[in-house]
Amino acid sequence: MIKFYTIVLVFLFYSCHTKKKESETVKPNIVFIFTDDQTYSSVSALGNDEIITPSLDKLVHEGTTFTHAYNMGSWSGAVCAASRAMLVSGRFVWRANAFRQNWVKNDSSSFKKSWPKLLESQGYKTYMTGKWHVDAKADKLFNNVVHVRPGMPHDAWDHFKMVAKFDSLSKVAHADVEAIMPNGYNRPKSENDTTWSPTDTSKGGFWEGGKHWSEVVKDDAINFIEEAKNNDDPFFMYLAFNAPHDPRQAPKEFVDMYPLENISLPKSFLPEYPFRHSIANGNDLRDEALAPFPRTPYAIKTHKQEYYASITHLDKQIGLIIDALKKSGKIDNTYIFLTSDHGLAMGRHGLLGKQSLFDHSIRPPLVIIGPDIPKDKKVDSDVYLQDIMATSLEVAGVEKPNYVEFNSFLDIAKGKTDKSHYKSIYGAYLDVQRMIRKDGFKLLVYPEIDKVLLFDLNKDPEEMNDIASVPENKEKVKSLFKDLMQLQKEMDDQLDLNRIYKLL
Repeated sequence: MIKFYTIVLVFLFYSCHTKKKESETVKPNIVFIFTDDQTYSSVSALGNDEIITPSLDKLVHEGTTFTHAYNMGSWSGAVCAASRAMLVSGRFVWRANAFRQNWVKNDSSSFKKSWPKLLESQGYKTYMTGKWHVDAKADKLFNNVVHVRPGMPHDAWDHFKMVAKFDSLSKVAHADVEAIMPNGYNRPKSENDTTWSPTDTSKGGFWEGGKHWSEVVKDDAINFIEEAKNNDDPFFMYLAFNAPHDPRQAPKEFVDMYPLENISLPKSFLPEYPFRHSIANGNDLRDEALAPFPRTPYAIKTHKQEYYASITHLDKQIGLIIDALKKSGKIDNTYIFLTSDHGLAMGRHGLLGKQSLFDHSIRPPLVIIGPDIPKDKKVDSDVYLQDIMATSLEVAGVEKPNYVEFNSFLDIAKGKTDKSHYKSIYGAYLDVQRMIRKDGFKLLVYPEIDKVLLFDLNKDPEEMNDIASVPENKEKVKSLFKDLMQLQKEMDDQLDLNRIYKLL
C-alpha cells in the first residue's frame, strides 16, 4: 500500500511539474527580421515585377502586410540610427533623441526600459546579431549577442571621411571633387567606368571578415534557433541585416540576375531634385554622393541593379532562417515581424538616399506572421514601423509602459478593426523638412525656403505633381498645415513654422 501511494505521489508531482512547465512555455516566440534601407516597393509580391524575392514573397503570402508603414523621421543624416532608437526605446522621434542620452551616459536604469529588457522581464531569452547602430551597447540589452555591426562597414565610412573634411563639396571645384572621391562613390560616370564592382571581395565592405555579412547574420540566426529549440523559455530574436545599405555588394550570381536592359527608370526620375540643397540633400550628403550629379539613366539603373542584387541575396538568407525555424518545431508558436528601418529613393525625384520625406524614403515593407494572423492579407491602415515593438509586447503579454508611445497594430492585423491608431502620420528631417500625411494627402514643408508642397496620394502615389498652388486647394493646405503644427506640439518638435503659416 505504501508503495502504491508513493507511486501516486510521484506521478502527481511530475504531472503538476509538467503542467507548470507547459503553462510557462505558452508565451509565443518572437522573431524580428530587420533589413536596412529597403523601400516598400522592393518586394515582388508587393507589386514589383523586376525584383526576385521568393522568400519575402512567401512571408507576404503566409501573413499580413501593412502596405503603409512609416518611419517618423530623424534628427541626423543617419536616419537609420534615429529609426532604431525609436524602435528600441518606444519613444517618438524627438523624445527618443533626448532619451538616448541616457544610453550614452551608460545609465543602467535606462537599459531596463528597452524593448529586449521588457521582454526579458517576462521570461524571454533574447538574442541579437547584425546591425545595431543604437547608443546603448547591445550586450547591455540582450542575453546573447554576436557580430554586432556598425551603421555601415568601417572601411566604406572611413573612405568617406576623406571627403567630410571639406565643409561642403559644393564649394570645391569639380575637378577636385573627382580627385578626392573615394572608391565606390560618384559613379558610374559612364558605361566605361569600371572603378567599382559589387562582386569584388577585395573592396572590403560587406566582404570584410571573409564572409558576406548577410550570410553571417543567417548563420548566427540558425545557431540561435538550434540553441533555443532545446530550451523551454520563449525567445526573442533581433536579426538585423546591414543589406541592402551601401556599399551594395552581392555575389556575382545575384548581380547577373539583373541585366541592365531589364532595369527600368523610376517614374519620378529626375536628373536633379530642384530643392535638394534646401532640404540638406547637397553634394556633401554621403548617400547622395554615391552617384554623379546630375543623375543619368545609366547611373541610376546601375545602382538599382546592385540594390536588387543585394536584396535577392538577402532574401535567400531569410529563406534559410525561416526553414530552420520550421525544422526546429517552434514555428507554430512563433510570431515573425519583418520590416526595414526606412526606405530609399534609388533615383526617384533625382535622389538616392533616405534623407527626404517622400514615401520612397520613409516607407518600408512590413509583414507580420503568426499562428492567429490572417494569411495573404494586405491592409492599408497607416502605422509606424516602430509599432512593432508595442505589438510584440502585446503578443508576449507584457503590459505596455506609459513611456512607450507607439501603438500595437495586433487588432488591425487580426481584422478586429481596419482603423489606424493615428489620425495622421508625422514626419521630420532635421530642421529642414516637415510632413503630415492625412486623409489621402501629404503636405511637405521646406522651412529654409518657405516652400509648401501638396500631393493627392490617391491620384498621384509617386508624388510627382505638387498641387499646393492650385487655388481650390488653398484651404486644404491651411488645414493640413494647422494639423501639422498641432502634431509638432504633441511630438515636442521645437521648430517654429508659424511664420510660414502666416504666408499661406
